[in-house]
Amino acid sequence: MTGLTPDITEVAIVRHGVLKLTFADGLSSKVDVLGRMRGPVFDDARTPEGFAKVAVDPETGTVVWPGGADLAPDTLYERVRSGAWPGSRAAA
Repeated sequence: MTGLTPDITEVAIVRHGVLKLTFADGLSSKVDVLGRMRGPVFDDARTPEGFAKVAVDPETGTVVWPGGADLAPDTLYERVRSGAWPGSRAAA
């Protein structure tokens, strides 16, 4: 586990841009992550072919793509737990 945030233990692709995430504490939900995949490190991962290469990195406890792209597990956990991205006012 990284810090206080439970690690992501499973990831499944629901459709392009949407992942089903399962955390070590059993919390699980679908999350549309495409809008959070910003910057050149995500260029390949934003394509349908690249997105399909998602995996869980057991060392960092989060989702990763080839080339070093990853998403912060604490941000993903908060989205799944509360229904809102950290810093936003309403569930999306």
